[in-house]
This record gives sequence, structure tokens and C-alpha cells, in this order.
Amino acid sequence: QVELVESGGGLVQAGGSLRLSCAVSGSIASISFLGWYRQTPGKQREFIAGIRTTGGSTSYADSVKGRFIISRDNTKNTMYLQMNSLESEDTAVYYCAAREPITPPQYYWGRGTQVTVSP
Repeated sequence: QVELVESGGGLVQAGGSLRLSCAVSGSIASISFLGWYRQTPGKQREFIAGIRTTGGSTSYADSVKGRFIISRDNTKNTMYLQMNSLESEDTAVYYCAAREPITPPQYYWGRGTQVTVSP
């Protein structure tokens, strides 16, 4: 199994910054992808940013390009999401996710951390 625990959420003023962390434990060697998603009431959970566990290739949703940076520290088994220039629209519960490359792919999710951006 893979266990994910997010931290770092909170309340921040628009224009401010937060850094989210995701501690990864369990069968880490089975993970091929790590990513961040967010969800607001009435909306489907949406992809925000992703990073491959090897090579470091990253991808971002258009809404956060240029503002958010995803990274990982394999030594610490931790993934990060640096969020800059936060906007009210960024308010959501943020989840980290890990993908196991089986068929169909298996996704593991953290419990989420609340990010609230005040105008």
C-alpha cells in the first residue's frame, strides 16, 4: 500500500504564497507518478500539477502555470507544491495523489488539506 499525508494548508491573503507538502510512505518503489489535485464544492476533483518519480518531468494545469511549482525530494519521500500569487479562485481542498502503473492504474489519495485565499 501507499500512504499519503498532506500538510501546509491554511488561510492566506490574495497575492500571498503557501507551500504544501505530501509525505509518502509504504510501497514507494511502485509509484510512477505523483501529483496534486484540488476540489471545491460542486466541482469534480481537478488536476493541478504532476511529476514523474524519475526524470523529474512535470506538467501543470493552465490555471496555475507560472504560479505553482511542483517538486519532490526522493531522499525525504516528500512532494511539494509551491503556490505563489494566490488568488481567491485557488481556494479548495488540495489532495496529493500517487499512481501505481498497473492495469487499470491504481491511484492513492491523501485526506486533503484546506487552502483558503481571502480577497
